[in-house]
Amino acid sequence: MTELIVGLAGNPNVGKTTVFNQLTGMRQHVGNWPGKTVERAEGHFSHGGYDYDVVDLPGNYALSAHSMEEIVSRDFIVDDDSDVIVNVVDAANLERNLYLTVQMMELGANLVMALNMNDFAKKKDHIIDIKLMSELLGFPVIEINAKTKDGFEELLTTVEKASKNPIDSSEKLSYGNEIKGHLASIQQLIEQDSSLLDVPSIWTAIKLLEKDSIVIEKVQQSSKSSQIMVEVDKVASHLHDVYQEGAEEVIANARYSFIDGLMAEAVKRPAVEKETTTDKIDRIVTNRILAIPIFIIIMYLLFQLTFTIATPFVDLIDAGFCALGEYLAEAVGNEMLGSFLQDGLIGGVGGVLVFLPQIILMFLFLSILEDSGYLARAAFTLDKIMHSLVGLHGKAFIPMILGFGCGVPAVMATRTMENESDRLLSMMLIPFMSCTARLPIYSIFIAAFFTANQGLILLSIYLLGIVVALIVAGILKRTMFKGLSAPFVMELPTYKVPSVKGVLLHTWDKTKGFLRKAGTIILGAAIVIWILSYLPMGVEYGSQECVLGMIGTAIAPIFAPLGFGTWQAGIAILTGLVAKEVVVSTFATLGGLEEDDEEGVTELVHDAFTPLSAYSFMAFCLLYVPCFASLGAIKQETNSWKWPLTMACITLVTAYIVSLLIYNVGLLAGFG
Repeated sequence: MTELIVGLAGNPNVGKTTVFNQLTGMRQHVGNWPGKTVERAEGHFSHGGYDYDVVDLPGNYALSAHSMEEIVSRDFIVDDDSDVIVNVVDAANLERNLYLTVQMMELGANLVMALNMNDFAKKKDHIIDIKLMSELLGFPVIEINAKTKDGFEELLTTVEKASKNPIDSSEKLSYGNEIKGHLASIQQLIEQDSSLLDVPSIWTAIKLLEKDSIVIEKVQQSSKSSQIMVEVDKVASHLHDVYQEGAEEVIANARYSFIDGLMAEAVKRPAVEKETTTDKIDRIVTNRILAIPIFIIIMYLLFQLTFTIATPFVDLIDAGFCALGEYLAEAVGNEMLGSFLQDGLIGGVGGVLVFLPQIILMFLFLSILEDSGYLARAAFTLDKIMHSLVGLHGKAFIPMILGFGCGVPAVMATRTMENESDRLLSMMLIPFMSCTARLPIYSIFIAAFFTANQGLILLSIYLLGIVVALIVAGILKRTMFKGLSAPFVMELPTYKVPSVKGVLLHTWDKTKGFLRKAGTIILGAAIVIWILSYLPMGVEYGSQECVLGMIGTAIAPIFAPLGFGTWQAGIAILTGLVAKEVVVSTFATLGGLEEDDEEGVTELVHDAFTPLSAYSFMAFCLLYVPCFASLGAIKQETNSWKWPLTMACITLVTAYIVSLLIYNVGLLAGFG
């Protein structure tokens, strides 16, 4: 079969990932671009005698050099030998989407447009002449429905034809005679050096006028560099004299003029736009008075449903691991090996896997909220608070929202922030967002002390993280990170019913990461914890006399003012630095899973904590130093150990102060 390399490009929220999931199904994997921290999703499938290698490019609005995602996308188009770029476009917001399309045309990409969300366009009374639009753009335009796969067969057939007969659509661009003539003078010089002709000369000329640092650096290596740059300066000066604007603005206006002409020819729209369902919902959901209560209610329902649905499955898995541990301990007939299997492996790893149903449901519900369009509204709602309270714009809250899933991709998401000070501050706040790795910790304490108000207690923990993050942000913004934030415009996607397949794929992808961690980091930590609980030989397993107990006893006084000055709690906090799930693994290993729920882990928790100290402990686990993986991600992003260590100090001090206040104020209020 012939191999086809196809890139999927488009704005955020246009259904690009849904198209990717529909095409590739489970035949996909996620990694990073070589040498970059931008996530790369790649999948494979076969069709019509072709083996497709599909790459889901980062969602972009442009192909400038302002963010790593934009650079990655254009590098793929230029350097990665892609056969076809499928430009997924939102038909209901065509004008905005076409700006990226025009830039890919400048780049000479072999394009096929997949026109998605046509039902939304029809609801707005937008009538698109597909055939005429294709003629004006110079490449095929295919109507599709990403959710139902309507039009996919035609799309793939068209992609296969386009791969055989590539089209340079840059010839269809029309920016007016004034700009065209000046671009031609720069192009003429560029075309005299073959090393600059790996992309259309019009794109290089435009990027030079836009002062694109990467293109300027490339041109400076050319033998014609001095002549080219002199001509660029001359043209930029002339354009400023004519238009009274900088060359970047002139080029942007020319693109929009081309798009306006295209829209006028190929799209009929009503004189007054109809109010959409999204507009009607947003009048309530983003209302300045109702938005916060709605957000809190939705999160409460999410947590309550998570516990209610998951509890029977948790109990079932728990009973299964108990039975397995007892069986293995009896089957091996060796006390030491039996303890290792029952208390170390089954107790440690099983103690975390027991909470897999809750983890899966949390991922599932968050994926539904994200795909429906609500999560963007949550960021928009909290953006207003952040901006007014701490002077940090909403772009900072997007990584924080991602932090509810996992801190590592959340740290990576800060790359999109242009202001370096805001970017670093955002990294400092991400650990205060309660990632799913902490969920098993809350589960054992809520099950032990707060069964009557499970959803409410969990909601309070998540809200505590947000409130503390805002307070810390306010302090840091006025001390370490002074200065104004860059302005930010947030796009709110249209509401839509999430794709079942897309939601399940997202959930499975995130669950795989949890299971991978359980089979590697948590397994390794469980073995180390068991060894330290068993040594020295002859002492009671998991007692205060073992090595682990001695370490815990030494550090326990530090946490006594917080209400949990036991050696078991001290050890759990220490081992939690590896990964937050290991906190549970530690309690499971020390408590054992060979007994029923009234003994084992629950008994250990009941003996070591009161409801007030349990809440104080959960707050400490929420706020203190994140896992090694998150610290490593910050080191990788900042290329320095200064910021991970700074963040570790900030989170540790914050966790101690907050837990100290919770416990002591709680005692004064009579909750002891």
